Amino acid sequence: MTSNSKRATVTAALIVKNEEKNLASCLNSLADWADEIVILDSGSSDKTQDIALSYTRHFYVKDNWEGFGKQRQAAQEYITTDYVFWIDADEIVTPELKQSILTALEQGTSNTAYNVNRKSWVFGRFITHSGWYPDRVTRLYRVAEGNYSDNLVHEKVLLKDGVVTENLKGDMTHYTYENLHHYLVKSASYAKLSADQKQKRGKTTSLSSASLHAFACFVKMYLLKRGFLDGKQGFLLAILSAHSTFVKYADLWVRSQPNKPKDHV
Repeated sequence: MTSNSKRATVTAALIVKNEEKNLASCLNSLADWADEIVILDSGSSDKTQDIALSYTRHFYVKDNWEGFGKQRQAAQEYITTDYVFWIDADEIVTPELKQSILTALEQGTSNTAYNVNRKSWVFGRFITHSGWYPDRVTRLYRVAEGNYSDNLVHEKVLLKDGVVTENLKGDMTHYTYENLHHYLVKSASYAKLSADQKQKRGKTTSLSSASLHAFACFVKMYLLKRGFLDGKQGFLLAILSAHSTFVKYADLWVRSQPNKPKDHV
């Protein structure tokens, strides 16, 4: 790791599980500028730990999964630098983004957090419309000025009152899905977590509502967000996203249905 006394210090933080295919590329994009790298694993069974330890000694395990939000909160507890920069194992910091991050750290402006723009490679091309680009997410902030929400999924950074956000220059490359099977597995997992979260909050739904949400999702992505300009991949993503939207609401509806009857003796 590198250290520079002329700027604020930063830790690159990751939560991971079974990321041996992606982790080295991600960490390579961090190793020459992050002062520390903190990795919190949720129970990997592949070579994730071996790869991580070749880049950092700050590798920890928390396998009692409580959701993405609380996992990120737990990881932040290990950070001792001024700033935290969050990144996922399937993301890579580009040179332009790296320079933008270093400039922000040199300025060290208080009460300011920073958004990063992700550019996703999906099914053979970068997606530049469909509501996927620009895809700005808050990833850099002072440790004392923010933390993640408790959400099981779709967790968000919660900043203290008075903290404003600015956009960093440069993209973060996001290799989100290996193939269609990976998409379906990942989206099914997120759909379940979303239904879990809604059920926990006492929400209910209907199949007609699920259908309307799915239809609206397709229209928004493919037409309003000009997904048709992303070619065949844009059409496929709109269909798949509509399906995922339907499934998460349908799952919630199914949970409200009667349990199977007891067998008669």
